[in-house]
Amino acid sequence: MSRTYLITGAASGIGKATSELLQSRGHKVIGADLQNADINGDLSTPEGRQNLIDEATKLSEGRLDGVIANAGIQFPKPITLKVNYFGALATLEGLRPLLLKSDAPRAALTCSIASLHPQDEELMKALEDRDEEGAVKRGAELEEMGQSDAYKNYSCSKKAIAKWMRRAAPSEDWAGAGIPLNAIAPAVVTSPMTKDLVNNPEGRKLLEETTPMPLNGWMDPEQAAKLFAWLVSEENTHLCGQVIFIDGGYDALTRGDSTW
Repeated sequence: MSRTYLITGAASGIGKATSELLQSRGHKVIGADLQNADINGDLSTPEGRQNLIDEATKLSEGRLDGVIANAGIQFPKPITLKVNYFGALATLEGLRPLLLKSDAPRAALTCSIASLHPQDEELMKALEDRDEEGAVKRGAELEEMGQSDAYKNYSCSKKAIAKWMRRAAPSEDWAGAGIPLNAIAPAVVTSPMTKDLVNNPEGRKLLEETTPMPLNGWMDPEQAAKLFAWLVSEENTHLCGQVIFIDGGYDALTRGDSTW
């Protein structure tokens, strides 16, 4: 049976691959991105977030079967917090009423192995308090402190959205409403976001040293798309609040058995 999905970050990378896969299976996909999408807008702004909700409501005729909050950026700057965390929250919470109209609603988001990397406690608190102004202020301070601290804008954005998802998924609003909510956490994906690194010897060496992926190495966006397609399918009835590391073994290699 054909379903209607909305995917943010649909113009490239994992979002594009997922959109194409779902369409090839006969589903309708409403894509959202900065440009070249059904809905063009900037999720780093309140206006862009509201536009997404308004346009999605119109294009879906008020009903969605699945939402994939995939849009994200990797800059060591505060704008990353605005897109990856506050933009993702606005997407999932703003479109949840449309999911409630579906007989089998599903939702998923893109996290990252960066959620395992060092974070800044002050920034994490601002994010968890939904203090966007405070988060941006702290993010700017980290940017000024040097490369390793500036990177925490990215790692914190992914850790915070993963923590929100874990808390929200079993709640009355999501599980109680019959909506499985989960996340994928990729490692190195060959996409526009990583092309500058993978296309030069120094970048490749850096990735190989910092992000070991013993199972088959770096992956194409299509591999993540297949996982997303299952997460938002009717077949997924009981997976709830899981961050699934699709990472070639990076999580298991670096964290060992700590999950137990």
